[in-house]
Amino acid sequence: MGAKASHVSELSENENLRKLIGTESISENDPFWNQLISFSFTSPTNSADTKLLEETTISLSKALIENNPRTGNFGALVRIFLSRTKELKISTECQDQLFIWQAHNALFMIRCLLKVFISQMSEEELHLQFSYQERAPGTCAAGEEDLFEEVMCNLVHLIIEVPLLFLLTPGSSIHADITYSILFEAVTTLLILLSYQLFHKEILRESLIYKYLMQGRCVPFTSRLVKTLLYNFIRQEKCPPPVTHVFEQQAEGSGLFYGLASGVASGLWTVFTLGGAGSKPNPEEERPLPLSNQSLLLLLVLANLTDGVDTPNPYRQAIMSFKNTQDSSAPPSSHPHTFQINFNSLYTALCEQQKSDQATLLLYTLLHQNTNFRTYMLARTDMENLVMPILEILYHVEDRNSHHVYMALIILLILTEDDAFNRSIHEVILKNITWYTERALTEISLGSLLILVVIRTIQFNMTRTRDKYLHTNCLAALANMSSQFRSLHQYAAQRIISLFALLSKKHNKVLEQATQSLRGPFGSDDNASLPDYAQDLNVIEEVIRMMLEIINSCLANSLHHNPNLVYALLYKRELFEQFRSHPSFQDIMQNLDMVIGFFSSRLEQAGSDLSVERVQEVIKQGAAALPKDRLKKFPELKFKYVEEDQPEEFFIPYVWSLVYNSTVGLYWSPQDIELFTMDSG
Repeated sequence: MGAKASHVSELSENENLRKLIGTESISENDPFWNQLISFSFTSPTNSADTKLLEETTISLSKALIENNPRTGNFGALVRIFLSRTKELKISTECQDQLFIWQAHNALFMIRCLLKVFISQMSEEELHLQFSYQERAPGTCAAGEEDLFEEVMCNLVHLIIEVPLLFLLTPGSSIHADITYSILFEAVTTLLILLSYQLFHKEILRESLIYKYLMQGRCVPFTSRLVKTLLYNFIRQEKCPPPVTHVFEQQAEGSGLFYGLASGVASGLWTVFTLGGAGSKPNPEEERPLPLSNQSLLLLLVLANLTDGVDTPNPYRQAIMSFKNTQDSSAPPSSHPHTFQINFNSLYTALCEQQKSDQATLLLYTLLHQNTNFRTYMLARTDMENLVMPILEILYHVEDRNSHHVYMALIILLILTEDDAFNRSIHEVILKNITWYTERALTEISLGSLLILVVIRTIQFNMTRTRDKYLHTNCLAALANMSSQFRSLHQYAAQRIISLFALLSKKHNKVLEQATQSLRGPFGSDDNASLPDYAQDLNVIEEVIRMMLEIINSCLANSLHHNPNLVYALLYKRELFEQFRSHPSFQDIMQNLDMVIGFFSSRLEQAGSDLSVERVQEVIKQGAAALPKDRLKKFPELKFKYVEEDQPEEFFIPYVWSLVYNSTVGLYWSPQDIELFTMDSG
């Protein structure tokens, strides 16, 4: 773009850009390229300007698309970038900021052009744009190295080889990241190259770009790329502070050294303060950490690429198999892309970042797919640091998108598959849970809080979304925990019985509606049918039975540990009478009947007008005296999370919706998106 600082509105008239996209071919040895990539540019600082940049870039890119087959200028720009990056690692070691700055500027221009190219043409046509060189119109190079794949490999190599370096500016104690900018651009460019999926309603299973990443020259770098992206997420590096006067202007009109301070510090790097194009900004939340955020999104996209016909996704293999750096006893892995990473650092970052969908999705992915990390997590003695943020997501279900809620709930379900987890959460005592506002909880176990939040989620679902999938997973988590319930908080015990009361009331209402429909007159239309109350009744009875099984499981396995549940059961004993003779519940009601009868008898013997304290004392004494063999044994309640067939149909649109909403400094027109609807999730 040249020496002078530019603004978005000035781009279309920029002399150097006009030459790049024009009809004349520019030799790679022409001094023009040095001038072009030594620019200062005030990047957008809000969504409106980001959109304006996109719209301005479209007109420039379309002109280049038309002229590039004759000029080959896009390929020349790419080769200029590649020539700069060949010595980039040495430049960083020598802190050659000028070299890094120019390489960054070239890559910034390339990714802006690529973003438009991808929205305008097929992969095959994009491949041709890389191939064109100065020659007769419409012809391209033959038998030469694939420049497109070279760029892909170069970006991967740049990410894994170039370290984050810091510079202490003269007269200042502030350290500036001198490679942060180009690393961010490399990650972002890879995301853009993979963004073809956004413009297709169906899941892409074959792609030239996928082939480069999963079968080509990039494959040997798989484990290092995944490891680097994970460490970028772990480190949570903030974007660099403004740097001033790194280079002084050398001479009037000299474009080479002009204004690094104004060009980079206050210009290009300001892109790091942007929110996502389609995001819903929350003024209370901190803006995302750009490199960390973009790295995590790229990692999730790579992990969810579909397997090839004979080629499993190597990035998913790497995520499934990596191990702890602290585990020196770990045997060699049979997986080809395994590596080691610090599990403690990863666990800490996951605990701290659960407010974002993408961090929750990463946690789910690791729990579900990496047995090494799951085993490590379940052995932690501070699981509350992880569980509490997940419970807070569920507690604020009204404010979260449905996918985020699903992921949080499935994480709980996976955790509750472990008996040791189900025992330990009742031993962790929490004080003053400020975000739980229904009732002041001055002291409660993590287990009781988990029960409260899951029950609240079920009740929200019953009254609002009526999602059977959500119900099923909530009840499965409670069922997995039920035999290990210990010292349930009084309020948690009350809420269990209150949920049963709500279900009972709903059951009676549906039953009444069904009865009235049967008595009512049929319509004159022969094809008219009665409302399908039978199906509603069947669903509600399945849920009621599951709740009875959960209560029964607790009573049969740990009654003496849960006097508060017995108290709540006795207090609302009339709720259960209507189900005693119901054919669907007769077997499971035997234990509840016996417990209610046993304790009711002991309370009658203790006298009338008993205080709450005296009732609780009688219950505790009765629990110790109740013979365990009087309770009928039922099969243990155990549910295991299993991904549905073709999980990519859910996860790929979800991941790309996160990219659309959360990437820093990118804008996609909503009208162009085919993969998902704007209100999905």
